[in-house]
Amino acid sequence: MQELHVSIDADHADPAVQRLQEPLEAQLTSALQRAAEVIAHDYHGESVDEVSHRLIELARESLHPDIANAWLPDEHELRQAAEAIVNDFH
Repeated sequence: MQELHVSIDADHADPAVQRLQEPLEAQLTSALQRAAEVIAHDYHGESVDEVSHRLIELARESLHPDIANAWLPDEHELRQAAEAIVNDFH
């Protein structure tokens, strides 16, 4: 499976996000990687769209609600991760 990494565009973020960029990226990346591991282990032929939805849902469940609600993942990168899980199964 591809290595997942979440990046935050701090150029347009508020000062608090800019100060916390690295730990936030690490926390978001960890949550997404863990979600991908769980889904890959439990994958039973779901579509890429279903896997993509589960990825974000599971990742958000492991985050503080304020962070989870504010996180808007890159849809293209999320889809690529879902495609990797589906393709690894086949």
